[in-house]
Amino acid sequence: MAPISLSFDLPTQIATGLANGDLVRNGGVIQDQAGKVVMWLKETSGATGITPNILGSVDPAGALRLGLQGVDSAVTHQRLTALGAQVTQLQNLAVLTSATSILTLGVSVAGFAIISKKLKKLEGRLKDVQKTLTEVDEKIDLGFYSNFRAALDLAGNVFTMSDQANRRSSALQAIDRFLEAEHVYTDLTDKELERTSQISDEYLLTLCLAYIAETRCYLELGEYDTALRRFHEGKAEVRERMERYISLLLTDNPLMYLHPDLKEINLPRLVRVYKWKDPSATEHSVFELMRENLRFLDGATGFNLSEWSKALPASIIEQSKIKRGFMGLKDEGRQAILKNLPKAVSEMEEMMETNDRFASYEYEVKLLAKTKVPFSKWLSLQPQGTAPEGSNLVFITPPQPIAL
Repeated sequence: MAPISLSFDLPTQIATGLANGDLVRNGGVIQDQAGKVVMWLKETSGATGITPNILGSVDPAGALRLGLQGVDSAVTHQRLTALGAQVTQLQNLAVLTSATSILTLGVSVAGFAIISKKLKKLEGRLKDVQKTLTEVDEKIDLGFYSNFRAALDLAGNVFTMSDQANRRSSALQAIDRFLEAEHVYTDLTDKELERTSQISDEYLLTLCLAYIAETRCYLELGEYDTALRRFHEGKAEVRERMERYISLLLTDNPLMYLHPDLKEINLPRLVRVYKWKDPSATEHSVFELMRENLRFLDGATGFNLSEWSKALPASIIEQSKIKRGFMGLKDEGRQAILKNLPKAVSEMEEMMETNDRFASYEYEVKLLAKTKVPFSKWLSLQPQGTAPEGSNLVFITPPQPIAL
């Protein structure tokens, strides 16, 4: 493997490329316009995995918005001073989105203990749902979460074994359990998406963790080709369901997200959602789509807000929380819907970020498969020196952009 550069600081040329649109961040990688990887982003061991969208995205004008939220931001004003007025100005732009993700940046950071911690968090979210729902579907069964955790505990212990035969045998047992988890949570996700329930995202995120755990086992075993094949299959399964979930949140009339009372939602935010679904989407094409929905304003169609509200998924708002009267939707119910729409946009952004982080893991696995670097060596890569206070990222730069 050719020498790579590791740093706690964002290199000037990368920051400049992000600023002028020549480079783009996709999850845990930064790529050029040809799709070649120019940098991997790896969270430090103390990172939470739910850090702000630090590097942001590119807005329609091509300007990078750097999300700088408190001392946890990896790119500080002090470090960007050398980039001159352009990047300093970019730094002061408003935060593009507060989107977070349950996934870490870098599959090598996602050890079994961290995956178990994420899993416990998702299980806790489902328990909270059980407490608040008046009618709980029988499929909200938390029993298999304990089986999943047991498999993670087994996997964590496996790779401390010195006997290679026992190590491999036990690792394959853990992999079998992760495969079972994938089947279980694929089925549960599909059923909850069909029901448009508010727990489909928890099951979908659990499915992500199951694929990551399986991939991690194969990486630890040095079975890079199998890890790559299985993760590639999982990426397709996850992406399909992410798109279905986001389509549910968009509803059949996404124009409602641009309601005059919702100042925090603008067209560029919706454009990013549509562009995530279809890279060929533009601000113009999304505007034309919205304009089709404008016809209800002049009475050309019989758009009925009350009827539209009846089809809203529980992921946006529970129907029991929408107040209706004899004449239809009450103002109280209307306000409850409007209050929840910004949360739905943030949820879309969070799931998009999660999918992008998940998908970007494949580039890390591809690199390992291509270079045959021992996984233990890859895990040990760290910049020289001590991480600056508040830094939670390691920037890994190859000598040349890599096509993977």
